Amino acid sequence: MPASKTAFLFLLSTILLFLAPVAQAAKVQGTGEYEIPDWFTQSFLDLRDDVADARADHKQVMIFFHQDGCPYCAQLVNNNFSQKPIVDYLRAHFHALDINMWGDREVTDVDGKKYTAKTFAAAKKVWFTPTLIFLNEQGKQVLRINGYYPPHQFLAALRYVGEHQEKKWSFREYYAHVSPPKASGHLHTEKYFLRPPYDLSSLGRSKPLIVFFEQKDCPSCDALHSDILPRAATQALLKKFDSVQLDMWADTPVVTPDGTHTTARKWASKLGIVYAPSAVLFDDGRSVIRIEAFLKAFHVQSVMDYVASGAYKTQPSLQRFIQARADRLLEHGEKVNLWK
Repeated sequence: MPASKTAFLFLLSTILLFLAPVAQAAKVQGTGEYEIPDWFTQSFLDLRDDVADARADHKQVMIFFHQDGCPYCAQLVNNNFSQKPIVDYLRAHFHALDINMWGDREVTDVDGKKYTAKTFAAAKKVWFTPTLIFLNEQGKQVLRINGYYPPHQFLAALRYVGEHQEKKWSFREYYAHVSPPKASGHLHTEKYFLRPPYDLSSLGRSKPLIVFFEQKDCPSCDALHSDILPRAATQALLKKFDSVQLDMWADTPVVTPDGTHTTARKWASKLGIVYAPSAVLFDDGRSVIRIEAFLKAFHVQSVMDYVASGAYKTQPSLQRFIQARADRLLEHGEKVNLWK
């Protein structure tokens, strides 16, 4: 072999050896691995038949929307679905179905309309995974969970549907009854939160508005303020918003963005806020999207960026925006970890 060619191949192999760990590092980290449990119902995804079969077994239907690599789906499957009280209750009261939100399987809705899995997810406005939709014996949706709930709260949701508590009260009212909010502790104040009086009718127009609904004695709220909000990337996004914090159980007077005079408690109830902390993001005075389940920093930042950048106006899929955002960050040499 000529010396020049040998030298070239040596140089090329050296470059590839150098680039290999760099390329390997330039990947999204913190993705999740999971397998759908074998006790899930094997279904042709004709929801008319699924509802009828469940009804014949004196059960209801739970639909689990998921996607590959989703760390929150992995948490639901590997944590929640591994706990005997949850699994026992699910199997006793529900036929559990799974749908990959990017899949191509045919799905027939309860009204007979046919979709692919991905167009069905889009029609149901599945923005987060996991999303869980619960159908009663008549095929009517009685509860929807947009995101991951920790085991104790997830079991409460199962009991709410399984015991037909929706006939008595909303899920917010039910959860407050079975797990009353504690008055101890305090809310974490931040210097960039707007102070009362809370007249939000003039906000969310010159720049977006984000309203954090929180409560006292709330470990997840503690994590929001100690970990997620102080991060540089979060702080940079918060500068693009007017930010308001409300105690979701307080009678604090509020004028909502549409001009309604109410209280924080009543507004949270009207919005169906159950999980603390939740956040509702507004632009031009209109609600755009919510964070209403457990999320880590990257996804909180992504939702904020989705609104602050105006991307929601042209990209209807939050998940596609998140993927493009992750790719963009990686291209700029930044680390992307979904679980930190």
